[in-house]
Amino acid sequence: MKSAKIPRLMIAAPGSGSGKTTIVCAILKALMQKGLRVAAFKSGPDYIDPMFHSRVIGAKSRNLDVFMLGKEIVSFLLAKNSADMDVSVLEGAMGFYDGMGKTSDASAYDLASATNTPVVLVVNGKGAALSIAATIKGFKDFRSDSHVVGAILNNMNPMSYIFYKETIEKETGIKLLGYFPVMKDCNFESRHLGLVTAAEIGDLQNIVDRLAEQAIKSINLDALLEIARSADVLDYVDHTVEKIGSCRIALAEDKAFCFYYQDALDLLYELGAELVSFSPVDDNELPPCDGIFLGGGYPELYAKKLAENTSMLTSIKNALAQGTPCYAECGGFMYLLERYKDKENIYNWVGFLQGESALTSKLQHFGYVHLEAQEDNVLTPRGGKINAHEFHYSDSTNNGTCFAVQKASGRGEWACGIASPNLYAGYPHLHLWGNEKFAKNFIQACLSFAKKNNKKG
Repeated sequence: MKSAKIPRLMIAAPGSGSGKTTIVCAILKALMQKGLRVAAFKSGPDYIDPMFHSRVIGAKSRNLDVFMLGKEIVSFLLAKNSADMDVSVLEGAMGFYDGMGKTSDASAYDLASATNTPVVLVVNGKGAALSIAATIKGFKDFRSDSHVVGAILNNMNPMSYIFYKETIEKETGIKLLGYFPVMKDCNFESRHLGLVTAAEIGDLQNIVDRLAEQAIKSINLDALLEIARSADVLDYVDHTVEKIGSCRIALAEDKAFCFYYQDALDLLYELGAELVSFSPVDDNELPPCDGIFLGGGYPELYAKKLAENTSMLTSIKNALAQGTPCYAECGGFMYLLERYKDKENIYNWVGFLQGESALTSKLQHFGYVHLEAQEDNVLTPRGGKINAHEFHYSDSTNNGTCFAVQKASGRGEWACGIASPNLYAGYPHLHLWGNEKFAKNFIQACLSFAKKNNKKG
């Protein structure tokens, strides 16, 4: 067991839509402008909020998911990615206590407890007065170890904040750390999987600069830093990763395919992979590689461009036919099917796998799941287990059967995934730190393919 003194705090909220991401981005940028080295983290499986963090702080943001990773790995990754940082800011997910089903398991509260991190609540002050105090006190006292030590009021004008501040602090025993006014032209838009991606907001830096300017005016940044520095030492178990060989993995990375867990990519790198980015939308063909990683994203928004890039479709299909190891999840899985269908058109995609996908009007699967391999595949022998997350409105005519899936709540079982010794393709999102053996097996398959083809490996 190791220990590290890591200045850290979590920004959480009573519920979704409270303005957490906006205020976290404002705080991150404002702290950077003070010359601080800042690390950012997101509680839970969300891909999009970390993209905003990354664009703001200029470094990759990380996900800390208690369900997919376990508390030991979560603490390790927090310590690893906070090394040499002046402060680490964790953004909560959903409501602070909202976890799996009727429990707080895998909630932001669960993460704060696992990492012993002090919590600052963002509370929507619109249309409320003394009730704000009731909300803060309720969240503070709902659990004896809530870690709630401060609050920021959102959608609040300065006069109201000054008027109510003393009363709210007296009623709650919680220090108010500032407010944020309504800034209509600084909102981040949403779509069916959450916020639009950071790459789609052309004036993001201008928006974030304005948010930071407001944070400097109306949030007590020094008090936030004092809270972060008061955090107890973080105890964690070190997990040393040793390189097992050298290989090249082509990583699909553009507006259509952009959902990745940075720590999972780092794990592949530490095991020996050189990750070579390419764009299925814009590039003509795969780069020279020993493996392919097709992540999730929004391929349905670029269906026509993907279909028109026939040289890339052919390049990927030929590589797979030659046995190139491939991991494809969610959007990447859809891309490998024969067709994508929208309301008016049918688009031909890679076609290495039989079947077609289409967007539906409702979520098909949503939430945490347990996976167990029913047959050997590129990630694991039969019987291998990993926790995962599903969140997709699309469905396909060929979802596969290589993994047995069980909802974490126990309410629902099904099968998914198409697999072979060189392939895994399916809807669930995995975090490879959830079972390090999956990452090692994929790298080993890439090394074997490289050796077989007399490539450098």
